[in-house]
Amino acid sequence: MNDRSGPGPRPDPILERRARISRLVTLGQRIGYSALGVAMVLFVVGFVVGFTSALTTAVLVLLVVACFVLPPAMVFGYGVRAADRHDAEERAREGVRRRPG
Repeated sequence: MNDRSGPGPRPDPILERRARISRLVTLGQRIGYSALGVAMVLFVVGFVVGFTSALTTAVLVLLVVACFVLPPAMVFGYGVRAADRHDAEERAREGVRRRPG
């Protein structure tokens, strides 16, 4: 039987949630930056060849996607990194306190 009630350390739910948010941040940044990059390429293509209605719509849709996806991904990314940094500082402080002096 493979349940979590057995012996051994239980995973920290906060760290599990932070890891899940970090994965979503990575996905959001990939989608947002990809949309922004494709929009820029399409804009250059439209500038060189001439803007059609479909090309203009595609550029605008991709820019809107990037504007809605990237800011939350960036903010949550900063939050995850700050929480990781805070945890590392706490562990370092705990290590200093426990050392015999």
